[in-house]
Amino acid sequence: MAANTHNYVVIMAGGIGSRFWPMSRTEHPKQFLDILGTGRTLMQQTYDRSLAVCPKENILVVTNAAYRELVLQQLPDLAEGQVLLEPARRNTAPCIAFAAFHIHAKDPEACMVVAPSDHLILKEEAYTKLVNRALKVAAAENALITLGIKPTRPDTGYGYIQFKEEPSVTDKEVKRVKTFTEKPDLEMAEQFIASGDFLWNAGIFVWSVKSILRAFATHLPDEYQLFNEGCDNFGTANETAFIERTYSRCTNISIDYGIMEKAENVFTLAADIGWSDLGTWGSLYSFSDKDGDGNVIQGRHVVAYDTRNCIVNMPKDKLVVLQGMEDMIVVESGGILLVCKREEEQQIKRIVNDVKATKGDRFV
Repeated sequence: MAANTHNYVVIMAGGIGSRFWPMSRTEHPKQFLDILGTGRTLMQQTYDRSLAVCPKENILVVTNAAYRELVLQQLPDLAEGQVLLEPARRNTAPCIAFAAFHIHAKDPEACMVVAPSDHLILKEEAYTKLVNRALKVAAAENALITLGIKPTRPDTGYGYIQFKEEPSVTDKEVKRVKTFTEKPDLEMAEQFIASGDFLWNAGIFVWSVKSILRAFATHLPDEYQLFNEGCDNFGTANETAFIERTYSRCTNISIDYGIMEKAENVFTLAADIGWSDLGTWGSLYSFSDKDGDGNVIQGRHVVAYDTRNCIVNMPKDKLVVLQGMEDMIVVESGGILLVCKREEEQQIKRIVNDVKATKGDRFV
């Protein structure tokens, strides 16, 4: 069946992925890495999934200008005009506004899927079916839809969606959102899990271009005005120069805080798609095959004695001997060795900041 030509996929690929340091570095972030050892990088896998949703010419990648060549190298089927370049990092709301205005200039009747470039989705057929269902609702209704994942633990790193038993007009499985809470504290997350009517926000959004632009005009009017001032530039030779002038004036704000927590027309579709945001070494550990001692080991010459429940990632040519280690992260990349307790992995972001402050940019 031919993909709907009014459907677009926007892949957000501008992040640094600092919690995957030292493999993920500023010059080569995790979305451009084959972290799972599949032969395809995370961004390439995201692109592959998108081909089941829309024609390849309707796939856009929004990324930092520094990563232009990396994107075109890894996705050779993309035309240069399908890579939208951000001159500065301004979080997800400006990124999505940029893409929405760009698409609207070409196709005002478009619907768009917004997908992070670095997530894991194991059940790809289920993902495609759910996204296409959400696109039908988006085309028929003024709805901002987010895919929701049934939570397995009180994780404080995710946004939480509380849904009501109030379906959309088009699809009874698409439920109206009651509250949208970004990254609660542990006590609140535990209450959410116990209640049974909360889902994790997967960061995958579906809406019509008209609906999201209307939401920007209502909830982030300054951002909307900035982009709307140059609406005649989108899709023309003047777009790049306009974006370079405009982007630094944008507020650094996520789509979650800026719109999803405020809007009244937010819906969710519960998704069993084998999802992980692969945000940390621990999340990679939980989704990876383990040996008899519970270890996840990548590297040809890793020898482990009395070592359990560790995640180890080593260069192929390095001999590494581990003895008596338990619940550890051991990673070497680019001349940097990280040894860290798995339960302390949230410290990695702080470590990266400390390294940058004391050793300079070359290690981050």
